Amino acid sequence: MINNILKNFCLITFALIAPITLPAGGIQKTLSHNKFPNNTKEIILNYNTSLYSFPEIYAKKLLVLDIGTTLSVLRSWKVSESDIWVRVELSSNKLLDDPNKITKGWIKM
Repeated sequence: MINNILKNFCLITFALIAPITLPAGGIQKTLSHNKFPNNTKEIILNYNTSLYSFPEIYAKKLLVLDIGTTLSVLRSWKVSESDIWVRVELSSNKLLDDPNKITKGWIKM
């Protein structure tokens, strides 16, 4: 009985505290000290890079982006001093493109 109560307490505590650190809606101290200026809204890739499903190197790769791809910056996420991720959206024509085409994801800076 006490063992079940302790397990449930730990599970509820984790469920309430763990989402604070997740990039979907978690808190972050500041985004102003990233390596790119505040007025930057778009980036053009100068090397091939992978688009990931969430900001972790072991996340599922959605696609590989070619050199010259234009991306709109939606937000950034700083995991550590050397680990910065950016949520991006690919430029697309929403009327003509396939509606199932992947247009958003994360890239590592």
